Amino acid sequence: MYRTSLPPEEVERLTARLSTVERSWPVGRQPVHTCYVPAGRLIGSTVDDWGREALESIQPELLPDLPDGVLDRVEAKLRREPVEDLRIDFEDGYGAPEDDVEDMDAESTAHLVSRWVAEGTAPQSFGVRIKSFDTAELRERGLRTLDIFLTALEDVPPGFVITFPKVTSVEQVEVFGEILDLFGGDLRFEIQVETTQSVVDSSGRLAIPQFIEAGRGRVTGLHFGTYDYTAGCGLSAAQQHLAHGACDFARHVMQVSAAGTGVRLSDGSTNVLPVGDGKQHAWETHYRLVRRSLEHGFYQGWDLHPAQLVTRYAAVYAFYREGLAADAARLKSYVQHVSGGVLDEPATAQALSSFFLRAVDCGALDPAEVQAATGLDEPALRSLATRSS
Repeated sequence: MYRTSLPPEEVERLTARLSTVERSWPVGRQPVHTCYVPAGRLIGSTVDDWGREALESIQPELLPDLPDGVLDRVEAKLRREPVEDLRIDFEDGYGAPEDDVEDMDAESTAHLVSRWVAEGTAPQSFGVRIKSFDTAELRERGLRTLDIFLTALEDVPPGFVITFPKVTSVEQVEVFGEILDLFGGDLRFEIQVETTQSVVDSSGRLAIPQFIEAGRGRVTGLHFGTYDYTAGCGLSAAQQHLAHGACDFARHVMQVSAAGTGVRLSDGSTNVLPVGDGKQHAWETHYRLVRRSLEHGFYQGWDLHPAQLVTRYAAVYAFYREGLAADAARLKSYVQHVSGGVLDEPATAQALSSFFLRAVDCGALDPAEVQAATGLDEPALRSLATRSS
């Protein structure tokens, strides 16, 4: 019997006030992007139109160098599922039409979504972005639009989410959540981080943890807003881009604030569009920025134009396919307890498992090749990805 010095009853008394750290992981598939379409331009064929226009825009000689087979996969994706997440926009991209026009658009787009759901043609996830709470006028208009839309929609389908833009205070999140309570049901929303106040509040504290708590379980995502945020930081137009250090700071705050909460992250957009004589430059810019986001742990971003789908999927697919061999070897060694040059922790095994699940979900990798490389099927990967460390 080993001798000890600590009185067990005293240890129990002192540690009683410590709580167990509970971490949660996002459930289900995360889309690789969100496509924003102004409500006034949404028609029944919008998703198919984006896929068709993206396919027609492809000029291989203007694209970055891609691993073998990636472009074929991209083309197949654009035919099968061009849009993974669609946001019907009633905010900046929509403008401020007359009230009767916005009322009509709110009702007609809800009916269109209902039709998609009934036909089984709706994107994997979708929703609406309302106007911000910046002013009383915008607040009233945004809530009226949401009311008309949800009333016309009647039953909220799976995958539906509301985008809450330009959040500046925890009170806005609290009030918005309480308004959603009035509709009943399990309405979820994502917060757009596009103001400096949504990163650090007026007292110097990080704002996002308070936002997530104020959402009372309704907050599903944090979406970065490139241009409002960089403008709010006082950057000149030439410096307003995703790769700026100011954006990196905001994204790091988003990352540490959302870690272990089950809230997902999405990066912002680039407004350099692949059209006309600037097509090659725009594609190179978008491809580089998407890869940069992925390398920084942001697996979703905004797309504003159908031709951006080409470099979105090209960058995503290249990222996952290039990482297949090395990451599979590390995960396989971890699972089989094989000693090697890298000693991985359980948290790394979780990240590696999530890597492969995301790759399969979006079509970058096939389940069979993942199982062949790792020795793990999808249920085993999901078990590892959510296992407590």
